[in-house]
Amino acid sequence: MRSGKWARPLFVVIPIMAVFAAGCGDFWQAPSTSTTCTTNCTTASSSDFYILNAGSTPGIVGLSIASGTLTDVGSSVSLGDAIPYSMAIAPNGDFLMVSTTTGVLAFPVTNGVVGTAVAVTQDLAYSVAVDATDSWLIEAVPGTGGVGIFAVPIDSTTGANNGKTQPVTITLANAAVQTNKMVISPDNANIFVALGPAGTIVLPFNAGVASGSNPLGSTYTPIPVLHTSGEAYSVAVDSSTTPRLFYIGEYLGNSGGTSGGLRVFNYSSLGTSALTQVSGSPFASGGLSPNYILPDASGDYVYVANGAGPSTAGNITGFTITASGTTYSVASTTSTAAGVLPLAMAEDSTGTFVFEVGSSGSPYFDAYTFDTTTAGQLDSEVVSNTAASSIAIVAAP
Repeated sequence: MRSGKWARPLFVVIPIMAVFAAGCGDFWQAPSTSTTCTTNCTTASSSDFYILNAGSTPGIVGLSIASGTLTDVGSSVSLGDAIPYSMAIAPNGDFLMVSTTTGVLAFPVTNGVVGTAVAVTQDLAYSVAVDATDSWLIEAVPGTGGVGIFAVPIDSTTGANNGKTQPVTITLANAAVQTNKMVISPDNANIFVALGPAGTIVLPFNAGVASGSNPLGSTYTPIPVLHTSGEAYSVAVDSSTTPRLFYIGEYLGNSGGTSGGLRVFNYSSLGTSALTQVSGSPFASGGLSPNYILPDASGDYVYVANGAGPSTAGNITGFTITASGTTYSVASTTSTAAGVLPLAMAEDSTGTFVFEVGSSGSPYFDAYTFDTTTAGQLDSEVVSNTAASSIAIVAAP
């Protein structure tokens, strides 16, 4: 590991995407009054999901789709004056982790309703994640000339702090932790963090260490951006507990360095002398800024939410994943309209819906279903334009 002096910053420089998110909008209220159903109207229902809103009155709202209608589940929670950065849901569904300018909070979830938060840490975490055992909070914290990855032991039912924070500090030039852009692989073995101009890092993780020990690896794998002008905006890993592939979305990351790119790597090449990419990688992501990557639960598709600037509608580009043994092929096959600056996606636990939120609206929220005739195509079903400056979304397991 390349390490050196690291310190928490004395002031906060909010990443560009977070500035867009926090620039306008109000806390989402009464979504049913601003909900519309498109020409592909459905009568399907979803599990609960939660949206993190920035804007003038930031907070969390809990929603579901009931018989094709967007419905408030009665769990709107204000964050007061705190500016939110990131949100994660525990794999067991018992709590939400939300990072803000005042620290990280754990919100209990009972029958879909979000309860009163407890303070977990005072760390300025731009990204948070909860591991597969529900017993570790992982934080990505910007530092002077690098990044800190912190592992915080937590109670597996409440998310409350349960011991001493275990840190790894990494000195890396130009590191810029992206808000809400860190993932833990489904096998609970690796942590992936997007760091803007500094590229992406992969850090080994072992949840089963003895109490008081550090679950974070002492070395990490750096993945520089493909082009010197590019930036790593997003990361994702196959949803299977035996992942095949992992993904990086880079601004100016296509082969010519002129638009967004999706880089696709063989997961099995981690820990070897050289990472291997799928033939044809990088792939044009379908827009300028690949802000979020969502592999679907089937493993057959991966979706990239692309931004096109602060006032232009974005899109979601769908890629088909096919396998021949351990050789994989990736092809761009579908494109679906999205709101301005789409920032996050989630798949409903029933497998019926894909959700997307955007920080600048038109719409702020969109629920898609899978087309019944065109494989992998997303059809817009339920949208909301209520001003919310939405920056993150998670679905209950």
